[in-house]
Amino acid sequence: MMFVPIQTLDAAWLLLALVFLVAFIICKFSLKLPGDLEHSFQDLIRYGKTKAETQQPRLFPLVYVPKRWFWHFYAVSVLWNGLLLGFSIRTVVLEKQLPDFLSDLLGVLTGQPKAAWTEVKLTVLVLQALLWTHSLRRLLECLWVSIFSNGLINVVQYAFGLSYYILLGLTVLSLNTSLPTEGTSVLTSSQFIWHIAGVLLFLWASLLQHRSLSLLASLRTSTSGRLETFAHRIPRGGWFELVSCPHYLAELLIYAALSVCCGCVSVTWWLVVLYVLCNQVLAAHLCHEYYRNTFKAYPSDRKAIIPFLF
Repeated sequence: MMFVPIQTLDAAWLLLALVFLVAFIICKFSLKLPGDLEHSFQDLIRYGKTKAETQQPRLFPLVYVPKRWFWHFYAVSVLWNGLLLGFSIRTVVLEKQLPDFLSDLLGVLTGQPKAAWTEVKLTVLVLQALLWTHSLRRLLECLWVSIFSNGLINVVQYAFGLSYYILLGLTVLSLNTSLPTEGTSVLTSSQFIWHIAGVLLFLWASLLQHRSLSLLASLRTSTSGRLETFAHRIPRGGWFELVSCPHYLAELLIYAALSVCCGCVSVTWWLVVLYVLCNQVLAAHLCHEYYRNTFKAYPSDRKAIIPFLF
């Protein structure tokens, strides 16, 4: 079998997945790191309600920003991924190559020459459109649906969030050179079926996430919609009866839906899904433990993120 060197993008997503997997293992099995390293580790992975009010670690002192600044991540994504989508549409409609700065950047990440970016496949356009739609919805939810308390995130998490969707958009565009051959205007029947299945899963998962976030917001408002409290309460209704974090499960399903649109054959995108799995499982575990430790009446049969399993 011929050895295929791993792309820079694949290595980056695999490394990110492993980092979050190790962090989850440390938290899940209550492993303790030596000295101030434990304190700094907890400060790096926790935010919002899961972050205890503890003394600033001496090893890696951090600066914090409001958790409500989450909307910045999606604003960057809407702008950046909207720009990439515009470039792709321009390439398809006007048959012009992607801008030099973009093809050079993609060349560094994938090892492909500029000639590889003279056309954009329909599957990539679909993925870009879905990613942009997801980012726009999340931006609108952050601004007008979610009610953030005075929780904090550290600057490392904030910087990572700002850069995450930039890397994600480049990853989607990079799939143009690795997906099965297809035209820019015609799909095979099997590719069309994969697209339909992926879009349907995307829409269902998006609806699940929106409903879950709306239920969380309703815990802090009256029936008339007026803000009552910033306190945390036990979520009820919908998929909250099965898991503590259905919005995290929905996030994972959204990324899996994009893989379905690829025909489930893109190794690069499965590495992205693996990263999202490790990231969301860690976040759900911390959130689930917070609920269990804070509320004595918290349902004992409720799982963290995957119904009936974990």
